[in-house]
Amino acid sequence: MSPDGLALIGPLGIEAIRDAGWRADAVGGLTLGADPISYAIAHASALETTGERQMIRAFTVRKEAKQHGTGRLVEGPFRSGDRVVVIEDVITTGGSALRAVDAIRQAGGEILGVLALVDREEGGREALEAAGLAVRSLALASDIVARLPG
Repeated sequence: MSPDGLALIGPLGIEAIRDAGWRADAVGGLTLGADPISYAIAHASALETTGERQMIRAFTVRKEAKQHGTGRLVEGPFRSGDRVVVIEDVITTGGSALRAVDAIRQAGGEILGVLALVDREEGGREALEAAGLAVRSLALASDIVARLPG
């Protein structure tokens, strides 16, 4: 959630989404891990001044619906029919992304794929792919470990 991290992640997220060929209307995932990444991507999309500028909205998926208010699982400027990239901070088992996918589909969203900051390489990517989802990550755990000193 640091300013430097958000400034770095937002443009990298947009680049990864475009490289995948996903024409997303919105990004979001299960709170709390996906929230800052989604917001960084949405903000970076608003700052773009070159190429095909398409602003990407961010939303969040609650773990449980509130018993008051709207009672929705998907909150924010999400619209039924949106083409969505599900955001994950870290993919381990894939369970969080699958919960978000289910909630977004129930709300009328079309899932383009899953974008993670880090794939821990512990079977989560394979579980998501087995569910028919395309998966991209900005980093692999093995790449991070390989760059550690010592």
